[in-house]
Amino acid sequence: MRRVADQPSDWLTSGLHALFATLGGAGAALLASSWVETVAFGVLALACALLVTIDLAEHRLPDVIVLPMYPILLGGLAVAAAVSGDWGDLGRSAAAMAVLGAGYFALAWINPSGLGLGDVKLAGLLGVFLGWFGWANVLAGTLAAFLLGGAFAVVLLISRRANRRTAFPFGPWMVAGAAVGAVWVPAMAA
Repeated sequence: MRRVADQPSDWLTSGLHALFATLGGAGAALLASSWVETVAFGVLALACALLVTIDLAEHRLPDVIVLPMYPILLGGLAVAAAVSGDWGDLGRSAAAMAVLGAGYFALAWINPSGLGLGDVKLAGLLGVFLGWFGWANVLAGTLAAFLLGGAFAVVLLISRRANRRTAFPFGPWMVAGAAVGAVWVPAMAA
């Protein structure tokens, strides 16, 4: 992580990435219904822990972590689909990847100062993950990311720690939203 980050930061030495990776790994084990899913979700959790920490440190999501995760996650889910014989989940994951990637790209194109291309690439990756569970999860995860990020921005504005032009990383809120989307829908169904 320190090799990927361009500048030193307290975020990089805080140990936050280890906490996030541990929580993500535990979540992966709870969400997965097979060993293949556990491995795929666990590797994604590790990548997201690193991405969140780097995004907090320097407001960027490095391609060297995001891009290799696409074949790793898609490959793992393809194996899971082959083991279970349910290819519909994989197709939905690919479709969710395309939908979220295109949606975030449109938002970044309309307002480049609001979202970066790193956010667009992460959106597609999180779309693969959420799509595996269902379209309701994709919707819930996407809405949760914007609601959480918006609430954080409002708190910063009210506390006068930021103004309308203050930039803050959106990647952590995207990852948190994906976690909410993966957990919330099944919890609501129960």
